[in-house]
Amino acid sequence: MPLRPMTFQRGFVKHPAGSCLVSCGDTRVLVTVSIENSVPPHRKGSQGKPGLGWLTAEYNMLPGSTTPRKKRDSIKQDGRSVEIQRLIGRSLRAAVDIDKLGEITLAIDCDVLQADGGTRTTSITGAWVALYDALGMLAVQQKKSGPEYYLLGQVAAISVGVVKGQVEVDLDYVKDSQADVDMNVVGRGTDFIEVQGTGEHGVFNRAQLDELMNAASGALVEIQALQRKALGLK
Repeated sequence: MPLRPMTFQRGFVKHPAGSCLVSCGDTRVLVTVSIENSVPPHRKGSQGKPGLGWLTAEYNMLPGSTTPRKKRDSIKQDGRSVEIQRLIGRSLRAAVDIDKLGEITLAIDCDVLQADGGTRTTSITGAWVALYDALGMLAVQQKKSGPEYYLLGQVAAISVGVVKGQVEVDLDYVKDSQADVDMNVVGRGTDFIEVQGTGEHGVFNRAQLDELMNAASGALVEIQALQRKALGLK
């Protein structure tokens, strides 16, 4: 069950603190991480207490990312985009000790340039790479030792599913549309942050669930190794 080829082009956009064009097969997502000098009201300092940091995420599919053309979100985003950006935010907040950031927000933007399955998992995986670079810049600004000062762990995500009775990893659009069971798994190191599993066209038993989770665990190890390689880490 091989993964689709995955690449990370760091520094793809010059203005944000961190950016990455991540490709997974024919799926391509541009991720940027910006440092904003503001936080939501519940994270602001008061009565002599220092303010605490925050991390938020937005997700969008560009019109030309699919066929037929996807209409742009206007004032109101579609429900799928809202669900995915909340997942991305939860996943990346599990990677960072946001209490150490100071009163700043890490704003992650994931824009799908081309979609062929796995856009949410690819967004999360690429976002961790861009986030690492952004935290490196923040560490210089705040005179800390490096990105590791803020990090709680390495985060990546993968899709798995049951297609024609077989467990498949890293589903493209064709396999995803045929899947009887579809699952997205987000991991931090060898632990899990979130598991989203659905019987799309049927049900699945405990043995299949175990097989899916084992396949996801193995894939996450491979993806984390690719992330570290892209960043020049051991």
